Amino acid sequence: MSGSRRAPNPAELRRVVESMSDWLSGEGDKPERRELAAAVRLSLHTLATDAPGNSVEVRVPPFAAVQCVGGPRHSRGTPSNVVETDPKTWLRLAAGLTDWHTAVTDGSVSASGTRSDLSHLLPQLRLR
Repeated sequence: MSGSRRAPNPAELRRVVESMSDWLSGEGDKPERRELAAAVRLSLHTLATDAPGNSVEVRVPPFAAVQCVGGPRHSRGTPSNVVETDPKTWLRLAAGLTDWHTAVTDGSVSASGTRSDLSHLLPQLRLR
């Protein structure tokens, strides 16, 4: 996300993630696509703001991808540090409903490269 965007609002992040907390806990219906997209994009924008840089690309298809974490910048092709996961897993990580190491171990997060461990940046909020 570009540096010209305004800083993310932590209260807004909490509000949008809390609005889907039943689904994230496995007890409710999946949110509408636009709501899910907004939550993913806001949480990724928050990540990029909290850990500025270009050494890790975090992908949450089909909604968004950001570059974050200081270090060597990649400029062509696939970056050497990539994190990819689905929207539900990403929001569960952001909300503290699952932890980084569990998600990587069970395969719900793919993390490659020496800088791809985001455990020190998550969760962004706690729903529990």
